[in-house]
Amino acid sequence: MAFKIYNTMNRAKEELVPLDGKHVRMYTCGPTVYNYAHIGNFRAYMFEDLLRRYIKFCGFEVTQVQNLTDVDDKTIRGSIEQGLPLKQYTKKYIDSFFEDLAKLNIEPAEHYPAATDYIPDMIAIIETFFEKGYAYQSDDGSVYYSIDKFAGYGKLARLDREGMQSGARVAQDEYDKDNAADFALWKAYVPEDGDVVWDSPWGRGRPGWHIECSAMSMKLLGESFDIHTGGVDNIFPHHEDEIAQSEAATGKPYSKYWMHCGYLVVDGRKMSKSLGNFYTLREILDMGYTGREVRYELLSGHYRQSLNFAFKSLDANRAALKRLDEFHATIKEAIGAEKVADELPEWASGTRAAFAAAMDDDMNISGAMAAIFDMVHAGNKAMAATPLTGKQAVAVSNLWKELDTVLGILEPPKEEISADVAGLLEARAAARAAKDWAESDRIRDALAALGWTVKDTPEGPKLRKI
Repeated sequence: MAFKIYNTMNRAKEELVPLDGKHVRMYTCGPTVYNYAHIGNFRAYMFEDLLRRYIKFCGFEVTQVQNLTDVDDKTIRGSIEQGLPLKQYTKKYIDSFFEDLAKLNIEPAEHYPAATDYIPDMIAIIETFFEKGYAYQSDDGSVYYSIDKFAGYGKLARLDREGMQSGARVAQDEYDKDNAADFALWKAYVPEDGDVVWDSPWGRGRPGWHIECSAMSMKLLGESFDIHTGGVDNIFPHHEDEIAQSEAATGKPYSKYWMHCGYLVVDGRKMSKSLGNFYTLREILDMGYTGREVRYELLSGHYRQSLNFAFKSLDANRAALKRLDEFHATIKEAIGAEKVADELPEWASGTRAAFAAAMDDDMNISGAMAAIFDMVHAGNKAMAATPLTGKQAVAVSNLWKELDTVLGILEPPKEEISADVAGLLEARAAARAAKDWAESDRIRDALAALGWTVKDTPEGPKLRKI
C-alpha cells in the first residue's frame, strides 16, 4: 500500500508523493517561546514526530523545519514585564523546549529557525508585495496585506469571500475567526515594544506573526515544499495568511499537503488555567510520571481526532508499557549470546505488514498498536508452550527495534545501575558460590527494595527494573 495522508486543503486522503522524488520537505509550526510548552502544544509536536518517523520508515529522506517564534505580542510583553532583553527572555524557554523534546523522545528537526534571525528575509518579501500591489501602508506607519488582492484567500479554511472585510485591519498577531480582514505584515514601532525594533523601508518597527513563517519556510525549504503541519487552530488565520503571503510573493503553490491535528482536552474539558487543568510537561513529570508514559498517551489517539488527556489513562499506560517490557525482556533472554537472525516465528510473521497497513491509512495509530499487542499476546502464548530459539528471538528483536523507529516507546529506557546495586549483585553472586542461600535471599530482597529483580540465567544473573 502507498502512504496516504489527509490533506486539509482538499479535505481528502491522498497518497504522499514528494515533489522531489524520495525527499520530503516539511514545515512544522513550533512554539511561541514566551512560557514553558504545555501538553496541548506537545500533542501537535508528537503528531509531527510520528509523521516524520513514519515517512522515514517508508524509505523517504526528510528535511524538517520547526520554527521558534521569538518575537510577537506575547514575547515582547513578557520580556518587558521581566525587564529582560528579548533574546535573554526567550532563551530560557527555548532551552526548556529542547529539554522537553528529549524527555518525550521526539526526534530533532533538521532546522530550528528563530524569527529574529530572519528579519531581512521578511522585509524582502514585504517589498515584493508593494511591487505587486498586495501591500499598503496605513497612517500609523504599519504595513498591511490586502486580502482582496489575492484571489485564493480563504481556500484552506473554506471561508466565504463575500463575508471578508478588506480594508478593515487587524493589528494584533492573533485574532478571532470572524475577523477575516487585512492583517499586519510590519507593525510600526510603539513605546509598548520597548527596545524590540528594527529599521525597514517603511520606518522602525517589527514584523507581524504570519510573515515570519513564510520567510523561514521558503528560505530553508524552497518556494514550494511538500507538507505543512500544525494544530487545527492554525488553519485560520495563521496558515491561511501564510498561503496568501507565500503564493503572492512567488506565484507558485506553497505547500502540496496540509495536515492538522485535533485539540487536546483534559478530563473532557478545554485546558484552562482558570479550570485548574492546565499542565506543562514539567508539572506532569513532577507528579511521578515518565516522559515515555506521556508519549504513549499523546500517541494513543488518531491525530485528527480530539484527544482526551486523563491521568487515569497515564496510569493505564504504565501497565501497558510494563506488558510490552515484559515481552521485550523475554525475547532478550531467549537471544542469549546469539547474533544471527532466523525466520520470524509464525505468530510474528504478519506483524510488520499489519502495522504498515494501519499506518499507511493516514497514520491509523490504533490499528498499528493493535498489530503489536496481537503479536505480544500470540507470542506470549506460543512461548509458554515452546521456547524460541536464539535465532528466532534475534529476528523478533530486530522487528521490535524497526517498529520502534516509528513509535519511540517499545524499547525500554536503559536503566543506570548504581554502585550500590552493582555491589549487591556481586555480593549475591559470592553468596551463591559459597552456597549461602540465606544470604543470597537476603540480598535479593534488598535489591527488590531498591526496585530491581534478579534472575539467574546460564549467562549469569540478569537485573531487571521493577
